[in-house]
Amino acid sequence: MVEISMNVNGKPVSGAVEGRTLLSAFLRDDLRLTGTHIGCDTSQCGACVVHVNGEAVKACTMFAAEADGAEVTTIEGMANADGTLGVVQQAFQDEHGLQCGFCTPGMVMSAAALLRDNPTPSEAEIREYLEGNICRCTGYHNIVKAIQTAAAKLTPVAAE
Repeated sequence: MVEISMNVNGKPVSGAVEGRTLLSAFLRDDLRLTGTHIGCDTSQCGACVVHVNGEAVKACTMFAAEADGAEVTTIEGMANADGTLGVVQQAFQDEHGLQCGFCTPGMVMSAAALLRDNPTPSEAEIREYLEGNICRCTGYHNIVKAIQTAAAKLTPVAAE
């Protein structure tokens, strides 16, 4: 067993894990943060995307011990302090960017990372960025609309 500690959604956490414990398992099983979904365990679907030190990471591809000392943000950490939906989450709801909801946490986390790095992405850039996230329900149209809506709300209008 390995002792690890990290900040998850702004709170210090720690635990003892086996060296082979994936970050996704630590978040879900040990911390009970079940918003990080496990869809494939092979890095194909993107349902498990979280942010580690600000970077979007598929949590099923990273050992929990690798996140020792890191700042981790999960879908639960994307909400506002009062518990209301954050801008990207709200845009997914408003634009119907979800159906079954299984891929949604990973999509929201990937979208937030994209908008941090590229505040005004084109439709093509959004679609390319989401290539690592699979949605089996929506056909991506409303997901792209949701990200465009979030981008418009997060990007200040240029002064004329």
